[in-house]
Amino acid sequence: MHTALDALLTAANQIILGKQHQIKLAVCCLLARGHLLIEDIPGVGKTTLAHTLATLLGLEYQRIQFTSDILPADIIGASVFDVNKHQFTFHPGPLFNQMILADEINRSTPKAQSALLEAMEERQVTVEGKTYRLPQPFFVIATQNPSQQLGTFPLPESQLDRFLMRIQLGYPDNKAERELLTGKSRHHLISQLTVQLSPEKLQAIQDTITEIHTSPALLDYLQAIINFTRNSNDYSCGLSPRAGLALMTAAKAWAFMAGRDAVLPDDIQAVLAAVVGHRLQATNNDSNAVVAPIFQHVAIP
Repeated sequence: MHTALDALLTAANQIILGKQHQIKLAVCCLLARGHLLIEDIPGVGKTTLAHTLATLLGLEYQRIQFTSDILPADIIGASVFDVNKHQFTFHPGPLFNQMILADEINRSTPKAQSALLEAMEERQVTVEGKTYRLPQPFFVIATQNPSQQLGTFPLPESQLDRFLMRIQLGYPDNKAERELLTGKSRHHLISQLTVQLSPEKLQAIQDTITEIHTSPALLDYLQAIINFTRNSNDYSCGLSPRAGLALMTAAKAWAFMAGRDAVLPDDIQAVLAAVVGHRLQATNNDSNAVVAPIFQHVAIP
């Protein structure tokens, strides 16, 4: 399993240049059965990353372009009257795929954004009182532009909390950008990729990750972080129990990627910013330094 995982990371790094840590976080998020939010300016590779991962994992992939006029039925699907059968028949929307790219999600209205809530939490959707299961595995990778850009609708806290991680890609360094300027197009390179980790192997890894060991000392450290955010004046609101579970699950996946069967404090520190950065609101509104007080004040066992 680790051989296939290493091959996946190597292949992804050949497409998304100079972003090894962000790619590892994205893969970690998927291994932990989480959804990923990528927030950055247009043109830095957000969509390319999602397409690359879907191809390498052999997942059914669908991109949904979120716009101000998109409706929930455009995402989930709708019941249409069948004249021949004299009854309504449900026609699944693009949400019924294994990996969904919700592109520029904050360009749509809150009504359209909320269409993803049940799907992300329950892996199912309910239409006119009937429940439909989504394909497994099921992942949502959403991209959004910085909230200060025109024509955006900020995601509410309930929607943000559905994402296990939020990452930013940023500009490439000079070496990576030179290769982008002089090399083949990313679309051409993606078309040549082969599946490195099948959906079946992916689900097997996900089941293995749930068995990764967490010692009492490690859990003490995790709870110390959670309690610090709840009692500190640095944050307007502390981490919820769901956020604590998310942090533990992501740390287990990171430990698995490192080839270990137990979580270390280093694993929690590696995923901390990506897992809690969009869940914590700093009292000074400095989102870039939101986890700094945790590193400064919570002792490492």
